[in-house]
Amino acid sequence: MKKAMILLAVVAVAFTTTSFKSLSTLVKGIMADKNEVAVAPANAAAPTKTLYDFTVKSLDGKPVSLSGFKGKKVVIMNVASKCGFTPQYADWEKFYKEHGDKIVVLGFPANNFKSQEPGTSEEIASFCQKNYGVTFPMFEKVSVLGDDQAPLYKWLTTKDMNGWNDKVPTWNFCKYVINEKGELTHFFASKVKPDDEEFKKAVGI
Repeated sequence: MKKAMILLAVVAVAFTTTSFKSLSTLVKGIMADKNEVAVAPANAAAPTKTLYDFTVKSLDGKPVSLSGFKGKKVVIMNVASKCGFTPQYADWEKFYKEHGDKIVVLGFPANNFKSQEPGTSEEIASFCQKNYGVTFPMFEKVSVLGDDQAPLYKWLTTKDMNGWNDKVPTWNFCKYVINEKGELTHFFASKVKPDDEEFKKAVGI
């Protein structure tokens, strides 16, 4: 009942300020299972691309070829500065400091959910450093779903491209796990943290 009332309130406020498509995405995100886990099936099709085919821009605007992470597992995460899950920055920074030699965390700021990442690259960098001491790689703000979805997230969420997954981020701090060959192996929703048993199993720790 409480969740339904909150949903109605959000819809009422958002209806006059956003498109129907964006509103639909917001509603689906609020109602989604934030503990959801998806795993690549044994019979998954071969991907048409791997992580290593993509180049993205760092927070300071420099091109970064993701082929530089060959041989390591990678956790890709859409992040935001004004979200209830924002304190996860601390969890993932701790994880990165402990396992960064084998498992890399990549943060992609996104403003898709309730405009919870409105800042510029400079503001995002300052916020992450000042509040959480983030040292794992962070990149320029992107859109993680919709018509302007970034190419990397298009690959992560298109079954015909990655071989099995069509799950888009349902809120901030969703995670995609990539193996040492650049292949997508897992999706984890917002509530899943590094100490979650399913996650630890996924990355082999």
